[in-house]
Amino acid sequence: QVQLLESGGGSVQPGGSLRLSCEASGNTDIIINWAWYRQAPGNQRERVGGIISGARADYADPVKGRFTISRDNNMLYLQMNNLKSEDTAVYYCYGRARLKGYWGQGTQVTVSS
Repeated sequence: QVQLLESGGGSVQPGGSLRLSCEASGNTDIIINWAWYRQAPGNQRERVGGIISGARADYADPVKGRFTISRDNNMLYLQMNNLKSEDTAVYYCYGRARLKGYWGQGTQVTVSS
C-alpha cells in the first residue's frame, strides 16, 4: 500500500505563489507515475500535470508556464506561480501503480483578493 499526504495549501491573492508538497510513504516503489489533480466546487476533478520517473513533466494548458511539478525521492511538489482566481480548488496528489491508483486527502488552495 501507498499513503499520500499533501500539505502547503492556503489562501493567497491573485498573482501570488504557493508550493504544495506530497509526502509518499509505504511501498512507493510500485508507483509508475505521479500527478497532481484539482477539483473546484461543482466541477469534475481535472489533471493539473504529471511526471513519470526519469521523464519530464507535462501540464494542462491552463497552468502551463505558471506551475512546475518536481519530485525528490518520496516527495512530490507543485510550485504554483502567478496564481489566478480560477486556480481555486482542492489539490490532490496521485500515484499510479500498475494495478491501481492512490490518492491523497487533498489540500485547499484559495486565490482571492
